[in-house]
Amino acid sequence: MSVKQIYPVLGMSCASCASSVESMLNAQTGVLSASVNYANGEVYIEFDEKIAKLNEMQDAVKKIGYELIIQKEEPEKIVEEKEKERFINLRRKLILAIFLTLPVFVVSMFVMPLSQTDKWVLLALSFLVLFYSGSEFFVNAFNQARHRSTNMDTLVALGTGVAFTYSAVVTIFPDYFINHGLPTHVYFESATVIISFILFGRFLEERAKKRASSAIRKLMDLQPKKLTVIRNQQEIQISIKEVILGDIVLIKPGEKIPVDGMVESGESYIDESMINGEPMAVFKNTGTQVFAGTINQKGSLKIIAKKIGKETLLSQIIEMVKEAQRVKPPIQKLADKIAGIFVPIVLGIALLTFGLWYFLGPPPSVSYAFITTVAVLIIACPCALGLATPTALMVGIGKGAQNGILIKNAESLEMAYKANVLCIDKTGTLTEGKPKVSDQFWVHDNPYLKMVLIEIEKKSEHPLAAAIVADIKTSDNQEIIIEDFQNYPGKGVSAIIEGSKYYVGRPDLITEKGIKIDINIKVKIDRWQEEAKSLVLFSDEQNVIAVLAITDQLKEGTHDAIRKLKLMGIEPIMLTGDNINTASSIATQSGIEQFKAGLLPQDKVNFIKALQAEGKIVAMAGDGINDSAALAQADIGIAMASGSDIALESAGITLMKSDLNHLIGAIRLSFATVKTIKQNLFWAFFYNVIAIPIAAGILYPFSGFLLNPMIAGAAMAMSSVTVVANSLRLRKVKI
Repeated sequence: MSVKQIYPVLGMSCASCASSVESMLNAQTGVLSASVNYANGEVYIEFDEKIAKLNEMQDAVKKIGYELIIQKEEPEKIVEEKEKERFINLRRKLILAIFLTLPVFVVSMFVMPLSQTDKWVLLALSFLVLFYSGSEFFVNAFNQARHRSTNMDTLVALGTGVAFTYSAVVTIFPDYFINHGLPTHVYFESATVIISFILFGRFLEERAKKRASSAIRKLMDLQPKKLTVIRNQQEIQISIKEVILGDIVLIKPGEKIPVDGMVESGESYIDESMINGEPMAVFKNTGTQVFAGTINQKGSLKIIAKKIGKETLLSQIIEMVKEAQRVKPPIQKLADKIAGIFVPIVLGIALLTFGLWYFLGPPPSVSYAFITTVAVLIIACPCALGLATPTALMVGIGKGAQNGILIKNAESLEMAYKANVLCIDKTGTLTEGKPKVSDQFWVHDNPYLKMVLIEIEKKSEHPLAAAIVADIKTSDNQEIIIEDFQNYPGKGVSAIIEGSKYYVGRPDLITEKGIKIDINIKVKIDRWQEEAKSLVLFSDEQNVIAVLAITDQLKEGTHDAIRKLKLMGIEPIMLTGDNINTASSIATQSGIEQFKAGLLPQDKVNFIKALQAEGKIVAMAGDGINDSAALAQADIGIAMASGSDIALESAGITLMKSDLNHLIGAIRLSFATVKTIKQNLFWAFFYNVIAIPIAAGILYPFSGFLLNPMIAGAAMAMSSVTVVANSLRLRKVKI
C-alpha cells in the first residue's frame, strides 16, 4: 500500500542540495517518488510502507550530509529547535569569520613585503576561518564529490582550499620557492574574504527562511491551547487535544474560539476577519455557526463542538498555506546551475594544464605545472560568481527598504516584474480596512442630539457604534444620563434620556417601531443602499432625526494605481469575502472590471490555481489572515504592512505604506534587480572564460607570458570589484 507524506529536511543550502536529497531518496527501495522543495525545506515522498523503511531513508539522507525529520509527534517543533540551533551556530561562525578576516585582509593589502612571521600569523587566522567558520563548505563539497556531483559549495571549497593550501606551502617551505625562483606571494586574504562573504549571504538567506516559516506557527497560535467545557454541569478547563465532538464549550468575552461549532445559547459579535477579511464583526446567536481562530468580542457564548483538530476551518487554512508553499517550484539559482557545469570544466582544465606543463613544459616542469595549475584554480575561484546574485540582491533589497518596499526572498523579487495578473483583496488593500461614517443627513443641526447619539452608541456593542463615536463631532459637552438602555440583537438599541426615548439602529428596527420616515430621508436611504453602504438611523418615538451611511472607504490613490497597472499590462482582479453589492461598488470606484465576491480562503486559492493553470504569472496583494493561503499560492505574494502578521509572513514582498503605487515601485525594482543579476553573472562567467586560458599559459608559446598566481589573485579580486560596482548602480534606479 502506497503512502504519501511530507517530511522536513535540514541542512540544504542550494538547489543542488535539494537535487541530491531527491536523487538519494528516489534510489531507495520501496520509494515510488520523492520531490524536494528547497524553498520550503520539505520533501514529498510516496512510498510502499511494506517495503520502504523510514529509518533507512533517514540514514541515506544523512550519508550525504542532510537530516530527514521522520518523527510524527510535533515535527514542526523539532524543526524549529534545530533551525534555531543552526541559525545561532551560523551567526557565531560568521561573526568569528569577519573578526579574523579583517586583520588578514588589512595586513595582506597594506603591509608589503610580508615577513615570515606575518605569514605564520595569517596562516593561523586563516586556518580558523576556513576550517571552523567555513567547515560546512568543505564537508558538503566532500559529500557531493562522493556522489559524483558538484554545487556552489564545491566551487567555494575548491577555490578557497587551493588558495589556502598554496599559501600554506609557501609559508611552511619558503626556501624551496626561493631556491627555484618561484614567487612567494600568499593568498590568505582571498580565501578568508570569500568564506566571509558567502557566509554572510547564507546568513541572510537563513534569516529570510526563518521568518517565512513562522507564518505556519502564527496560524497555529490562533487556536488556543486550553478551553473551558461544560461536563456534568461543571465548568472544567482542558487541553485542546482533549476536546471531543459534541462538547459544550464556554466562550468568554475576548477569547478565541477553539473549535468549529454551533451556538447553543448566548449572543455576541465575533471578529471573523481571518475568514472573510471584513472589519465588521458578525452577530451570532442560537443556531449560528462559529469557527476556530475567530475572536469573541463582548458577549458570552456556549457552543457545541462540531469540528475539532484537523477538521476545523483554521486547520484547513494552515494546510492550504503548506500545500501552496509545497507545490511551488524549488529555487533554481542561476549561479548553482552555472556551477554545476563550470566546476567539472575548471577541474578538467586544471588537470589538463598540469599534465601539459609537466610533460611538455620547460624545466623545472613540476614547478611550472604547479604554478599554472594554482593560477587556474585561483583565477577560477567563485568569488565573482558567488557575489553576482547576493550583492545585487542586497543593494536591491536596500533600495526597496528606503522606499518602503520590504523584500523577503529572491523568488518574489525575481518574479515580480513577470506578473501579468494581480489579484487584490478588497478590505485593507483597496480600502482603508475599517468602517467610517461616509455620509450623514440631519433633519436639524442640533449639537445636543448629536451628543445624545454619541452617548447611546458608547454603550452599544455593535461594531458600527465605534465608527459613529469616532466620526460624529459636536461642540456640546452637556452631561447626559442614560436610562433603560435596551439592546435589540442584530438590529439596534434604544435608551431613555430626560424622559424621551431614542432609537439607534437599522432601518427595519425603525419601521418595526412605527416611526415615520420622511420622504427626503427615504431618498437618502435608497441612494446609499444602492451604493452598498451600511445605514444607521437615529430617531425619537415620532420622527427620524438623522441617517448615517457607514462604509469602508477606498484608499486615496487606488484608482490611479489601478490605471498604471493596466498600462503596464497587468490585469487587476478583485477577490473579496464581502457581498456582491459592496464588491461591485468598490470595483467600480477603483476602475477594476473583473471581481469575485463572497469568497472563502479556499475559493481564493482555487481561483489563483486556475489562473496559473492557464499559464498566468499571478501576483496576490492582501492584508488579512484569510489571504495567507492565497498569498502563499500566488507566484508573488504582496502584503500590506498594516495587515495581519500571518499575511506578512506568507508574502514575499511587504509594502510598508498601504498604497498600491508602492507595488508599481516593487515591480520596477524587480526588473532592475534581475537585469543587474544577469549582467553580473554574465561578466563573472565571461571573465572566467577569458582569464582561465591565460592562467593556463595559452599565451606562453607566443609571447613567453605566464600569469603569476599573485596577478591571478588580483584579477580575481578585480572581477569581484566589477560585480559589486555594477550592483551598486541599482541605488540610482528610479522606482
